[in-house]
Amino acid sequence: MAEEETFADLREGVRKLCARFPGSYWQALDRDRKYPTEFVTTLAQEGWLSVLIPEAYGGSGLGLAAATAVLEEVHRSGCNGGAAHAQMYTMGTLLRHGSEEQKDRYLPAIARGDLRLQAFGVTEPTSGTDTTRLTTFARRDGDRYVVNGQKIWISRAEHSDLMVLLVRTTARDDCAKSTDGMSVLLVDMREAVGNGLTIRPIRTMLNHATTELFFDDLSVPAENLIGKEGDGFRYILSGMNAERILIASECIGDARFFIDRASAYARERSVFGRPIGQNQGVQFPIARAYIQTTAAAQMVADAAAKFDAGEGAGTEANMAKLLASEASWFAADMCVQTHGGFGFAEEYDIERKFRETRLYQVAPISSNLILSHVATHVLGLPKSF
Repeated sequence: MAEEETFADLREGVRKLCARFPGSYWQALDRDRKYPTEFVTTLAQEGWLSVLIPEAYGGSGLGLAAATAVLEEVHRSGCNGGAAHAQMYTMGTLLRHGSEEQKDRYLPAIARGDLRLQAFGVTEPTSGTDTTRLTTFARRDGDRYVVNGQKIWISRAEHSDLMVLLVRTTARDDCAKSTDGMSVLLVDMREAVGNGLTIRPIRTMLNHATTELFFDDLSVPAENLIGKEGDGFRYILSGMNAERILIASECIGDARFFIDRASAYARERSVFGRPIGQNQGVQFPIARAYIQTTAAAQMVADAAAKFDAGEGAGTEANMAKLLASEASWFAADMCVQTHGGFGFAEEYDIERKFRETRLYQVAPISSNLILSHVATHVLGLPKSF
């Protein structure tokens, strides 16, 4: 198949690793809402999370297209990259905008798997997707910043050594533009928790290690400021494009997981003396899922190629994420329908993936916001308020 012609050796390596973590491994973790520490550690130590880190810092020095192949295969194999994928795109903020001293200090350890940079602190309870209205504030006090505020829907905070944190360093009303006055701090979670940072887990319908964060006079060294004070929104945006493309690739992997499972079951399951896959009512939804997934995968590839070429890929990243998330959700629904009652049984490991892939209709950006972006930025339609 065409998708296997790109990065074939890389894909095969990921499949071999994932074979060591079958559905039973994920089911057990899902029941108890436990973090897949062994899986994440293995991914990191074997170099799969350092694909985008330059060779000078101990990584593979490959592009985003290679990273999409890694995460696609993780999900097609039935695993969940959501426990680790942030290390790929969050690292980019440090790589592109950090000082040489910061990069030398952190990137090699991240590449080796000795440090986890998994947490990405942006969303707040009162601002949601309107990032310009975030209120978590970092006040400069000598050689430190003092942080106060709150974040929500922050995944992996309990399992990360470092966090990229977006804060205001100038009040919104005092800025010429609403996107000014925000800065990025690199927070050492090992020092912060219990010393001004409180983490509260949020139980959700899927095992995604989601939390709420509370900052009460958290002290962060000024040397942990990434880039220039006040330019943080621009730094974060560049990382968000990579995030959307990578998550789109996970959706493609999920969709192919569902298509593989549905096709196999339709060939093997016999009712009324013949395979159910012989019925067009079963065949056609599987075929449609395959067509939708193939088309969405091409959009993901186009977005990754544009990103790797250093071109503005915001629109392509958004479109890739929308198409891929819709393809994966259609495939998920189709797969459950194909399996009938067995699709709801934990034994078949469909219902877990069904819950996991539903997230991407909402996060990291909702489908409606993507449609709004295309309407106003591409088609020139007036903004809605």
